[in-house]
Amino acid sequence: MKTLKDADLKDKRVLVRVDFNVPLNDELEITDNTRIQAAIPTINMIREKGGRVILMSHLGRPKSKDDEKLSLKPIYEFLKRHFGADVVSFSNDCIGVETEKLAVDLKAGQILLLENLRYYPEEEKGDEGFTTKLAKLGDVYVNDAFGTAHRAHASTSIIASHFPDNSYFGLLMDNEISNIEKVLNSYEKPFTAIIGGSKVSDKVGIILNLMDKADNILIGGAMAYTFLKAQGEQVGKSRVEEEKLDLAREILQKGIDKGIRILLPADSVCTKEFEENADVEIHESVNIPADMMGLDIGEKAIADYKQIIAESKTILWNGPMGVFEWDKFANGTKSIAFAVADASKTNGAYSLIGGGDSVAAINKFNLDEQVSYVSTGGGAMLEFLEGKELPGIAAIRGK
Repeated sequence: MKTLKDADLKDKRVLVRVDFNVPLNDELEITDNTRIQAAIPTINMIREKGGRVILMSHLGRPKSKDDEKLSLKPIYEFLKRHFGADVVSFSNDCIGVETEKLAVDLKAGQILLLENLRYYPEEEKGDEGFTTKLAKLGDVYVNDAFGTAHRAHASTSIIASHFPDNSYFGLLMDNEISNIEKVLNSYEKPFTAIIGGSKVSDKVGIILNLMDKADNILIGGAMAYTFLKAQGEQVGKSRVEEEKLDLAREILQKGIDKGIRILLPADSVCTKEFEENADVEIHESVNIPADMMGLDIGEKAIADYKQIIAESKTILWNGPMGVFEWDKFANGTKSIAFAVADASKTNGAYSLIGGGDSVAAINKFNLDEQVSYVSTGGGAMLEFLEGKELPGIAAIRGK
């Protein structure tokens, strides 16, 4: 794999695709800088190798260049505070004569941040003319944006062809690929996948791709009730994808055929209304009253899942067990998070956490340092786990 560690960057203009698509509040302040922090090791290595750093990223989905709320200027301010105002500069555009001059004038160790790539619709279209203008800015191309690796956009995959001998993965991309491929290809058994979320349709690709790898698949979240109803159980008002009942039955049967344990929650935390402070009752998941819905896994389910997690050597967790943003329905997700951390810390299990909600849960309970790896990619990780080839990775690997 062509990584930054192998590159000669002395006095080279290094064009780096980063994922600075961070959340901003109404005052345009960054509320979560995780993605920026994740790119800093790559930026530091380029500077240490004597390179000139040119950073490009998208932010949100701007309708036009006049959408000031989606300018990368708040990120510029963050980078100035981190690296120093004398190190970091900003271009009000991402292409054009003035931007090219700023790139040429950079000195070794300096950093130039380009304005939002998506101010140009050509970015998402993978337009070759736009790509050529971006490529003019650098001597070397580095992709360190795993979160966008599943998109065939100008800056994420098309541009690599302009640098046939000088395209590399950044340190974050290298870590992401190595850790996910470890789970898919170099796992130690028993292998347990914990899959949560609201829809079977969102996770069917992962489940099917893990059928030949996992020993246990633990299901949580609203998607569990589609599986339960597919078995003829009474799930009350719980969210169900009626059109996916046949698919759920097929998955369950495939698990039986392959000797995989697919566990559904034995009990659920139920309520009559989808409200944060609603009264709750515990019911067996196979017999939820007609006027109630399940919003979290119950204590019996937690105990079942924790036992299997404790016995596992490889753990993949994607998706929450319930509506963990609300305290009354957070216990299932919290308990699973601590169980995964304990299996990693105490039993030496390898644990990979991915997907926005799972990562948010790990961070909420301050467990990010107690699991093996927390992926920064949401949709990209999902597609990788489904076995799909990601354009941003294939472009550099030369596939």
